[in-house]
Amino acid sequence: MGGDYQLAFAGVYVVLVTLLIQMLVASTTKAARPGAVPGKLDPGLSHDSFVFRAHRTFMNSLENLPLFIGTVVLAVWVGTDPWWTGFLVWLYALGRIGHMVLYYTLATERNPSPRSYFFGLALLANIALLGVIWVL
Repeated sequence: MGGDYQLAFAGVYVVLVTLLIQMLVASTTKAARPGAVPGKLDPGLSHDSFVFRAHRTFMNSLENLPLFIGTVVLAVWVGTDPWWTGFLVWLYALGRIGHMVLYYTLATERNPSPRSYFFGLALLANIALLGVIWVL
């Protein structure tokens, strides 16, 4: 069974590497600030600060990861179609990468911001995978 899901597993790997990159970017940019205190983010920071955006990108990924991982584990466990599982995992991964890139590069308080569309793409991929599981 594991061989059938190689596309999905590769996508999960990309999601995890993306999360690692976000963690490293968030922690190193924050630590480089004068007077940085471990575990504390300056409450005066907002979207104009890359430190804030890097932190929020990482936190947003952490907030979304449990649902994604749980969905993928369940999909593989119940034997969903490996192609659809892989496709939707990669759609999620690309949505999260797009969200990260736009959050890093665009300092905006607008809602929805361009990054919201990539957030939505990843969310829809997760919902679709839950739907694929449901119709089994």
